[in-house]
Amino acid sequence: MDIKENALLLFRAGYNCAQAVALGCAGENKNMVQAAAAFGGGMGRMQKTCGAVTGAYIYLGLVNSTEGVPSDEDKRMLYAKVRQFNQLFIERNGTDQCSELLGEDINTQEGKARIRELDLHAKVCEKCIIDAIEILDELR
Repeated sequence: MDIKENALLLFRAGYNCAQAVALGCAGENKNMVQAAAAFGGGMGRMQKTCGAVTGAYIYLGLVNSTEGVPSDEDKRMLYAKVRQFNQLFIERNGTDQCSELLGEDINTQEGKARIRELDLHAKVCEKCIIDAIEILDELR
């Protein structure tokens, strides 16, 4: 099974979008599940930065940082990858904001109903998960 398929299975099983990307890329472990737990729904369901994006940022930090206090150069290199990822994600999706991607309020009954009715988890969230993983592949 490839990374994208695995990430989608994780999402469909109940992991949030950030967890699905981080776990799909890094492999399943307790610390990764916990580290990404707060980022679903655009960071704690605040519908800010898309969870697939923040999951990718967690993964970028995992594979592009050193143990201990990072040097200024280490920070510059990591932050450059984060900015590059962000630019590519926005080019594909027009935004990195959950509220704009979904166009519905995930915190209201009406919004949840519209998300189900329009199948936005599949059409939007799953697309963002796939896009995030493809962009991470491009950045390797």
